[in-house]
Amino acid sequence: MIEKFHATDPMIDVISEDYRMLQLISRFGITLGFGDRTVAETCEKAGVDTPTFLTVVNYIKAGTHVHVGELAQRVCLPDLVRYLKRSHGFFVDYRMPELRRKLLGALDMTRNNQIVSLILKFFDESAQEVAMHMEYEEKHVHEHIRQLLQGRLPAESYYRVLRNRHVSHDSIEKSFSELKDVIMKYYPGEADAHLLNDVLMEVYMLEEDLLSHCQLEDTLLAECVRVLEDEVRERGGNPVDDEPEPTTDEDASEELSAREREVLRRVAMGLSNKEIADKMFISVNTVMTHRRNIARKTGIHAAAGLTIYAIVHGIICVDEVKL
Repeated sequence: MIEKFHATDPMIDVISEDYRMLQLISRFGITLGFGDRTVAETCEKAGVDTPTFLTVVNYIKAGTHVHVGELAQRVCLPDLVRYLKRSHGFFVDYRMPELRRKLLGALDMTRNNQIVSLILKFFDESAQEVAMHMEYEEKHVHEHIRQLLQGRLPAESYYRVLRNRHVSHDSIEKSFSELKDVIMKYYPGEADAHLLNDVLMEVYMLEEDLLSHCQLEDTLLAECVRVLEDEVRERGGNPVDDEPEPTTDEDASEELSAREREVLRRVAMGLSNKEIADKMFISVNTVMTHRRNIARKTGIHAAAGLTIYAIVHGIICVDEVKL
């Protein structure tokens, strides 16, 4: 990777080159007012490891086409974990609530419009997914790393810890992609275009920020942990089996079948997978398979988004929807 930023560069040049670095420096605990100090001088004053800071900013600048093997050797893992934890706080405690406030201002909540209520519910479900994911990361992933840093090999491998997450990075990415699509396709046309378009821009930027954050965890952080796990194992730990689970194929048809439309209608009615299975005399696993196919074909997996889809496409009447 060609490094864009260096320790001797003035910190102000880093910010001027890419405005996204404003959010990044705050997550490292670096405040404004650094004058003409270099990156190294600014990091030293803030108590931040300079190679770790430069690795992250250059990674973010370069995008996804980065080989992380060499980069991982430069990282101070505790500093990287602190950066990621501050990032979690930024998303959950500030970015998501602020975006919700703007969404409320853009939606016309004075009208009895089910689509408006469902869009807000959709956003809240997406925000909850982000919060749940990041809570798991801190309780389990960061704890796994803490044990490794203490020289102890955890009972489960890092791969298994990641696999046990209830909310994956892919799920988070899909949620916000679907939220944008639902607003653009189905929100009533009499909305304030300026306000709603501004919110959509915010959603796009949040999605980009979250994607970059997740990619860093999946690549750079994962490589750092893999190296550390190997080191701890070589010092006397036991290897942990991390064979991946098999994947399953799904129906390749792009049209919703009659069975899938019936499952979708019951999802929109607010029924659980177990309740749907009981009413349709099928197994819960069959319901889950139908829901996966529905999500793939519609491009929507959140219940609120599917409900909006079902209303707009005449699969269910508004009066049948449970909010």
